[in-house]
Amino acid sequence: MQTFHDIAQYRRWRDSVGSPVVFVPTMGALHEGHASLVAQARQQAGHRGSVVASIFVNPLQFGAGEDFSRYPRTLPADEELLTAHGADVLFAPAAATMYPAGKSDMLVMPGKIGEWWEGADRPGHFQGVCTVVAKLLNIILPTHMILGQKDFQQYVILAQMMEQLNFPVELIVAPTRREPDGLAMSSRNRYLSAEERQRAPAIYRTLCWAVNEARRGDRDAAQLGQEIRQRVDAAGLVTRYAAICNRHTLIAVEGAIGLQDVILIAAKLGTTRLIDNMRVDETVPVALTPREMS
Repeated sequence: MQTFHDIAQYRRWRDSVGSPVVFVPTMGALHEGHASLVAQARQQAGHRGSVVASIFVNPLQFGAGEDFSRYPRTLPADEELLTAHGADVLFAPAAATMYPAGKSDMLVMPGKIGEWWEGADRPGHFQGVCTVVAKLLNIILPTHMILGQKDFQQYVILAQMMEQLNFPVELIVAPTRREPDGLAMSSRNRYLSAEERQRAPAIYRTLCWAVNEARRGDRDAAQLGQEIRQRVDAAGLVTRYAAICNRHTLIAVEGAIGLQDVILIAAKLGTTRLIDNMRVDETVPVALTPREMS
């Protein structure tokens, strides 16, 4: 695997290869969830194509008081993981390379959808995400980009951005990778203490319970949303939002819940912020016993 820190160096490599080029954007501190995205990219690219990953901790998507300065930076280990799972190139620019004039005042706005749920809880977050991904797409020039389902609202917003701004890139969403107890894999999980790590899977168990409740067909979205919050809070977390919304528009559901909907949860556990989601049409694993769901 080759690593490039400079745009011009990367572009010379890009000019030398054909298609497909499959792109996996990350902020580093990679784990098995990222590894699965790279492996899927390798399969999509085939023997003739190329897999490009990026690592960039984007300051524009961190708000005041968030964890930008302490976000884990583990480049040597990340390079080993990417190499092991079939990446051909890592693009790992410095902040000055991505934003040579300092903090960018040319921003890509996500529209109203970026003001809801995660956007309401983290103002400005999605304009930072859209801006950096638009820049990366223009630098990397991929034919495909793979994102994980864990950041569901981010995926929907980026899909809309790419469609409306005419990026000639096919967007692929991959299932959330989970620990054996259901906790969604995340770089921020390493912040959890041993006791907090025991509590964290409550989000997943609540999602499984809520999906089964939603499938009954007679559950009111507002009432179920309140019950989701109560369950998460009772497990020792602090719910930031529990949203039941259409999975294509992210508009909140009113009344009955359907198979086209998704449940989004964000919660704080100590100082760590966790997010997860589950589509109503997903299958709850049989390994999750009724006792675990109660």
